[in-house]
Amino acid sequence: MTSTFSESQERQELRKAVAALGAKYGSDYFLEAAKEGRKTTELWDEAGKLGYLGVSIPEEYGGGGGDIGDLAAVCEELAAAGSPLLLMVVSPAIVGTIIAQYGTEEQKRTFLPGLADGSATYVFSITEPDAGSNSHKITTTAERDGDEWVLNGQKTFISGIDEASHVLVVSRTTDNKTGNLKPALFMVPTDTEGFTWSEIAMGLKGPEKQFTLFFDDVRLPSDALVGDENAGIEQLFAGLNPERIMGAASGCGMARLALDKAVAYAKERTVWKAPIGSHQAIAHPLAQIHIELEMARLMTQKAAALYAAGDHMGAGEAANMAKYAAGEVACKAVDQAIQTHGGNGLAEEYQLVQMLAGSRLTRIAPVSREMILNFVSQFSLGLPKSY
Repeated sequence: MTSTFSESQERQELRKAVAALGAKYGSDYFLEAAKEGRKTTELWDEAGKLGYLGVSIPEEYGGGGGDIGDLAAVCEELAAAGSPLLLMVVSPAIVGTIIAQYGTEEQKRTFLPGLADGSATYVFSITEPDAGSNSHKITTTAERDGDEWVLNGQKTFISGIDEASHVLVVSRTTDNKTGNLKPALFMVPTDTEGFTWSEIAMGLKGPEKQFTLFFDDVRLPSDALVGDENAGIEQLFAGLNPERIMGAASGCGMARLALDKAVAYAKERTVWKAPIGSHQAIAHPLAQIHIELEMARLMTQKAAALYAAGDHMGAGEAANMAKYAAGEVACKAVDQAIQTHGGNGLAEEYQLVQMLAGSRLTRIAPVSREMILNFVSQFSLGLPKSY
């Protein structure tokens, strides 16, 4: 008896359709947008109208009724085509998942349909200047004042606030400012009085910008709270595990793009009467990257499957491993693609040097590889906690 592994026919067809859309835009479109400082709005709108951005949103709210694995497939295929959509990670994957699982019925009907068709964009804010990866040191607080909440604090390295109508803010309540984090999550309109932001100058140039957010006595109605103010860390990780899965998918897509460029060049570039791809010094590193890429993709699919099955502990472990593997292979693929091209690898024409900063980001965000290794050491191997 033999068995094979493959994705469902529906997901394979989804990949083909999204790949065709990605090819319509491609690297030239993405890089021009980044160079000119404009957004990739045309791609976002078309992907939304075709239902690709909402594949994981429940059908009753206008979505495709799929799971995070379907959304990750969309993310990977667009990245592999050279036109990644960073806000897919925070808008439908994080915010959409948290609201679908923990939001009230009114919140679901208010926020999810816009995610389903791409007409709405929401962002997510957890990182703070003095907390870094230690979410237990978050100091942004929400205090009750009659029927309202008053939010104060600061967030940093928040993507896309200039494109969003709302931001999902991770805070603490004022009577929960110490000890283990019990997140209180709020949907905050970006035009709320007392809410301001400033752009962070980044060496990584892309259509999406990074910002520091400031909340100064921001008053919110009671229904801005998403979930229970004392629900614990579980409702936060309902969004963070999908974030890691999406980050892994994006990294895999980037690695695929770099590897494809390297292989194509190695086949056509001829030195000493033979294509350079015939030399093991070129062929073997590319073969190794192909192997490591397939392993990263499989771990990403495993993480998505575990999450869809409701195994959140198993999904957390797999999602961290997938993110680690994808980040490593993305960096290796871009570096080897540049090496394969030689001097041409640094020429703008070949569109590889522009990928360097982006590939490096896959090792840092949304969680650094060091924090992933801490997680695996402690939870997978049972080693003593080091921090």
